[in-house]
Amino acid sequence: MNKIVFVGSGAIATALGNVLARKGIYDVTLLSIEEEVVESINNQRLNAVYFPNVKLSRYLKATTDINILRDAEIIFMAIPSTAVVDYLCEKKDYINPDTIIVNLAKGFGKNYRLIPDCLVEILPNPLMMMKGPSFAREIINRQETGFTLASHFNDNFTAVDELFENTNVRFDFSNDVNGVEYSSILKNIYAIIIGMLDANFDSANMRSLIITKAINEMRNLIISFGGKETTMFNYCGFGDFSLTALNDMSRNRTLGLLIGKGFFNSGISEKVVLEGRIAVDVFYQKLNDNNINLDKYPLMSELYHVFNDADYQTNKFIKNILTKIK
Repeated sequence: MNKIVFVGSGAIATALGNVLARKGIYDVTLLSIEEEVVESINNQRLNAVYFPNVKLSRYLKATTDINILRDAEIIFMAIPSTAVVDYLCEKKDYINPDTIIVNLAKGFGKNYRLIPDCLVEILPNPLMMMKGPSFAREIINRQETGFTLASHFNDNFTAVDELFENTNVRFDFSNDVNGVEYSSILKNIYAIIIGMLDANFDSANMRSLIITKAINEMRNLIISFGGKETTMFNYCGFGDFSLTALNDMSRNRTLGLLIGKGFFNSGISEKVVLEGRIAVDVFYQKLNDNNINLDKYPLMSELYHVFNDADYQTNKFIKNILTKIK
């Protein structure tokens, strides 16, 4: 694998692209629609929008030319989850069927389906999912970072693993593609809940109590939708949840903190479109559609009411949860 393309030029694409380019042995290009970013990377070795103070590898390139996809041996998808499926559907004629496609996006795809379920219907390519506790700023600053690589076929793991050999990025592996996808979405829901808790209570005991219940709900939801229990113990599971729930760089935790502090008193669903907010409604509907008892998921169910009940009193959220869990 020599010719590597990242679709997208945001934080995660730039950070991982820079990790690989720094090795000096790969042809690494960010494919972007942002001309300002392309110009700053190629001329100043800076991503002026996302990392204006970080000098990038001289081997990292950027382009707006879609034809770069034709020669790519591996493509990393680093655009919003809702755009991945449509993008690959529109650009599939540019992509060699042997090219490995690695999806980095965390979230539902088109019509709230899992991204790999959509992609297998439109592409013959080898597909992999790469999910884990990964703040881009720490990756680009060479902090050790773990990802879960997910694929139905073990043969696909070696190529990506070898790309990142001797870097600050390391992997565990899973054939539970759906479980890995679900875990990367669910952690956003429960990060909001931990944020709401921490906004009102400085209690290590209570935080540990709610975290334990959150992990159990995530595990049971993954199993209910065909995933494996062990996936919760991969980087994509407990690792990504702990990062997202307990660090203030997390957008979904921050949303929880803001709600808990009373910044949203009404109309939350109309004002907030973060992944976790959307995922709550999707999972709530999935549970209803599959006749799964919502009483088994008191944390997520209560958060659904926060977002959907116009007169919900957010200052009573934690008390309401505590009356429902054992």
